[in-house]
Amino acid sequence: MHAIPPRKAIILAAGSGSRLRPHTDFRPKPLVEVNGTPILHNALRNLEAVGVREVTIVVGYCKDAIEYSCGRRFGNLDIDYVVSDVFDRTGSAYSLWLARDALLAGDVYLLEGDVFFETDALRYLTLGDADNVAAVAPFSPTMEGSAVVLTNNGYIAEVRMKQTAANLNDGSPPLFKTMNLIRFSGEDLRRTIVPHLNEIIISAGAVKSYTEELLSKLVRRRGLQIAAARCDGLKWYEIDNEADLRFAEAMFLTAREIVC
Repeated sequence: MHAIPPRKAIILAAGSGSRLRPHTDFRPKPLVEVNGTPILHNALRNLEAVGVREVTIVVGYCKDAIEYSCGRRFGNLDIDYVVSDVFDRTGSAYSLWLARDALLAGDVYLLEGDVFFETDALRYLTLGDADNVAAVAPFSPTMEGSAVVLTNNGYIAEVRMKQTAANLNDGSPPLFKTMNLIRFSGEDLRRTIVPHLNEIIISAGAVKSYTEELLSKLVRRRGLQIAAARCDGLKWYEIDNEADLRFAEAMFLTAREIVC
């Protein structure tokens, strides 16, 4: 049984990308090119390929460049923009909170704007019948950042922050890197996720929180069920710095092979 693919998506693209300077001195990270294709354009084309028709992009740093590059219509996608005026003082959870109206509109794909990936990574998110699904891949020694531990039946049991190669050798269960591609159900967004976002941002004032921290609390404290879509063997890379960019370019060789 396969889930019905969402028709809507949200892309978080407000950050300044300071670790990718000088590429981001005068343009936002989502417009940095991998073999000639901007990271954001790759995401939009992949979303269009799986049936998405409406995309909300949260912008901040160099927002005019993104709006000019993508416009209000990109292929068959209708594009809407949400602006963060405090992108330099807030985390990705705040950007997500700004897009809460789009979150409340039904099932949605959630993407970070710095991931270059194959279309199949989105298709994998609808292969099962789970309500919420996150794309993951085996955590390799070259990776760092957030990771998850899975249950025996393939659900996220724990979200761990700031993982490195050292965490692969400490006797812990196998780690899987979060790819920052997630499908959420409209019901869980309405009942659990958006209310918890409101608590974090409005009540607690934790405007510097990241989406990974939100997921961790939702899984640990609220019992949110998020299945893991194993994307072993697919091409993808999260681009944070110059080394990541060069690795992604070598991995994809020519972006046209991926996005056409």
